[in-house]
Amino acid sequence: MGLGRGLLDLILPPRAFDGEPALTPGLSAGAWSRIVFLDGPVCDGCGAPFPFDQGEPLCALCLARPRAFARARAACLYDEHSRDLVLKLKHADRTDLSGLFARWISRAAPDLLETAQAVVPVPMHPARLLRRRYNQAAEIARPLARAAGRPYLADALVRKRDTASQGGKSADGRRRNVAAAFVVPESKRRQIEGKRVLLVDDVLTTGATAEGCARALLAAGASAVDLTVVARVTEMRSRPI
Repeated sequence: MGLGRGLLDLILPPRAFDGEPALTPGLSAGAWSRIVFLDGPVCDGCGAPFPFDQGEPLCALCLARPRAFARARAACLYDEHSRDLVLKLKHADRTDLSGLFARWISRAAPDLLETAQAVVPVPMHPARLLRRRYNQAAEIARPLARAAGRPYLADALVRKRDTASQGGKSADGRRRNVAAAFVVPESKRRQIEGKRVLLVDDVLTTGATAEGCARALLAAGASAVDLTVVARVTEMRSRPI
């Protein structure tokens, strides 16, 4: 299969999402150069980039207000360049981008993957899943777990309340919106108890959704919850995601 794919790429070179020749699957050289990957020092608690290695693993916000999830990593910044890619997966049926995002996360969070005992996607309410037909977090988490050799628990965490969109809400509004929205079904608790869980989502904005998920997993007996996302915002401003 690998030889066949290589021959096909020679005959029909892969195209990036923007129509240019792809430097890597899904990205042209120009698009790749515009993505701000988080390769430097980051906060261990929320994944925010540090301007330099300051010797302290946590940023001031995480020191002042510890989060329900223990550690977080993001592959890149959420800006006008990565936003287009993320929205193509989220709203434009570009599920082929999920493998690319999984590879980005593998590169950004090897330490989280190494200690993970299970991989869980941020869930979507069944009503919204019916409308959208797929959960973008699950599309990323599935190949990520497979590549890392970790158990993928697709339905260990559920969204029991169909919350309104988080877009445009303040940090407090986002927390209220997802309060008690997530739960681990009783039949799934044994899959979670005593395990360090890696939670997967597409974008980290204020962390309200991730915190709600982490609290539900911890309440079900998880030993710890880490978070990994494709992209994170750096400023507390509202962006449509």
